[in-house]
Amino acid sequence: MLGAALLLPLSPAAHAQQSPADLVRRVDDHYNHLRTLRARYSERYTGMGLDRTETGTLTLRKPGLMRWSYDNPPGKVFVLDGKFGWFYTPGEPQVSRTPAKQIDDLRSPLRFLLGHTQLQKELDHLTVAPDGPNFRITGTPRGMAERVHQLTLVVSPAGIIQSLTIEETDGATTAFNFSNIEENANIPASDFTFTPPPHTNVVNGQPPI
Repeated sequence: MLGAALLLPLSPAAHAQQSPADLVRRVDDHYNHLRTLRARYSERYTGMGLDRTETGTLTLRKPGLMRWSYDNPPGKVFVLDGKFGWFYTPGEPQVSRTPAKQIDDLRSPLRFLLGHTQLQKELDHLTVAPDGPNFRITGTPRGMAERVHQLTLVVSPAGIIQSLTIEETDGATTAFNFSNIEENANIPASDFTFTPPPHTNVVNGQPPI
């Protein structure tokens, strides 16, 4: 679990002394040195006439393993096993399977959680501004301007991502809020395997954000 020192806000003076470049480097450095991460998340999607909130547990393990296990709705899952991305909702007759590289391109804002990116190189028009005791980093993911209007990360002074919001050019928004963050826990690689349920068709395609 995160140490108490990481959870304490900086003093107002220290907060004011944070330079944008230092903060961005701190975020990069923090996630580049993680081996695993487990956190609770709340995901809210608005767009196309929908306003949907879902919750669950996110687990990550380097290199390139990711699992979003939903408890609301129960049983929904997105797994990145290093080779493919799998997306399944209980009751559906099919499972979506997509090569990992294509998933990485589509969901590139989530790469920050896997710690193999540099914000300065990945975000165009990058800005940093105070947000209460935290900081707000905004920009447009490079190469995704036609789809993503803006990405916003809210990070603590220690460089820990508290929330991530993706605003798409069609007006849709997906916001992830993270809590109960546990870093460098013992998470086995077997947690990132996915076996399609019996009598479920596997189709090639992109999972929705």
